[in-house]
Amino acid sequence: MRRLLPVTDQTPADDREWSLDELADAYAYPAAAEGGPGPGVWLRANMVSSLDGAAQHDGRSQPLSCDADMRIFGTLRGLADAVVVGAETVRLEGYRPARAREAFAARRKAAGQGPAPAIVVVSASLRLDFSLPLFTEPLVETVVLTGAAAPKDRVRAAERAGARVVIAGDGPGADPAEALRALAEQGLRRLLTEGGPRLLAQFVASGVLDELCLTVSPTMTAGDAQRIAGGPGPAVPERFALSSVLEEAGFLFTRYRRI
Repeated sequence: MRRLLPVTDQTPADDREWSLDELADAYAYPAAAEGGPGPGVWLRANMVSSLDGAAQHDGRSQPLSCDADMRIFGTLRGLADAVVVGAETVRLEGYRPARAREAFAARRKAAGQGPAPAIVVVSASLRLDFSLPLFTEPLVETVVLTGAAAPKDRVRAAERAGARVVIAGDGPGADPAEALRALAEQGLRRLLTEGGPRLLAQFVASGVLDELCLTVSPTMTAGDAQRIAGGPGPAVPERFALSSVLEEAGFLFTRYRRI
């Protein structure tokens, strides 16, 4: 134990809400990313967990969140080239297209990015509702990431809906390492995944996750909700180093990088 930080009822003299610019500076992507399948590719995950390890309550993560968590959520999206998400999470969380935000417009323009991150939906079956706004009204073209053996009729349906289908791997689903390479070839290198747990587990097991931004929610849920990563894991647990911690109202906003 190197440090023990006491918690008191006293509000620090410098306690204030961070601006979005300050959050963007704190969470900036590395200028020259190390790790990942290719130069400049960086995969960051953003997840929330209760004190007893639940990643969701009643099937959704929102009950574990708070306003500060949503500010960081918006900041991480504002910095990303693409948000990578599993098909089940798209269905459960009601995903919509990412929107442009004035607060990040100048920063994105300077980084050579579009007005908003692309949403990348990872699916083997492509059983998706292509009439949803995610596919019919995106500000930036929605990407469907799958494998070469995915159902051809569903691939055609995705393309007819206006989605860009990207193939990563020979199987029915996307191979995680191939997925990152394929997205990099599309110019999507600053990557943010918001899960769900099965997709995050695949990235962890494949050793391609560079960073985890984990909000620890001061809640207890009990029940049998999934952890933030659920599925087969690596043979040896991978170590991450603590990069930063922010706190507000008992919520801890942690950031870990792969060692």
